[in-house]
Amino acid sequence: MTPGAADAPLVLAGRRIVITRAADQAEPLAERMRALGAEPILVPLIEIVAPTDGGNALEAALDRLDDFDWLVITSPNGAAQVRGALGARRPGLRVAAVGGATADALAPRGADLVPVVQNARGLLAVFPPGSGRVLIAQAEEAESTLADGLRDRGWTVEVAAAYRTASITPSAAGKQRAIDADVVLLASGSAARAWVQSFGVTDAPRVVSIGPSTTRVAAELGLKVHVTATDNSLDGLVAAVVVSCASH
Repeated sequence: MTPGAADAPLVLAGRRIVITRAADQAEPLAERMRALGAEPILVPLIEIVAPTDGGNALEAALDRLDDFDWLVITSPNGAAQVRGALGARRPGLRVAAVGGATADALAPRGADLVPVVQNARGLLAVFPPGSGRVLIAQAEEAESTLADGLRDRGWTVEVAAAYRTASITPSAAGKQRAIDADVVLLASGSAARAWVQSFGVTDAPRVVSIGPSTTRVAAELGLKVHVTATDNSLDGLVAAVVVSCASH
């Protein structure tokens, strides 16, 4: 259930909320906004595309999947690229997902380890120490936080790009609708970079970020984030929007 929906179904009534996610991934968040009375403004700023190497490194790693003790996936986009390889039963392989949505995207296999705190640091906090091999499938532009942390715990880590994000320049009409809105949602560092690329840092409505990593990217670019979600998930992002609008 969307946070806040049970006791205040229309807590965002009249609010115009900019959703910057890729066009084919925006609807779940838009539905949550509508459920709370908001008007979602869909202005895709990124699209999910193949990594620079065309996915060759990941394909090669998945061909050797039985050599690994753990497969770690950091997003539903990554899950979509590895799900087929998990179809065969691999009794020695354990799977970790950075959050519930990523684990769901691995169905029917699912994940053996999902942290309560849904981000890289949350996963590191519950990941066991070891001396085996870990394959991480993540965005090409992802930070090295997870890989470095797992190496610190004794694991031999191989990282393969599952996808990358590319910026999209919105139309003039889309830009105006975004600027006139009440809140803009940034669900990734890539979205933050794409926003600054298209809008700069002065014309933004109130900015709500999905988590500390995205907020850090925005801050480095000079973009002020008003509220950062405490849980790196769509529900966490929705809860942060409610907090932002309640205070403004």
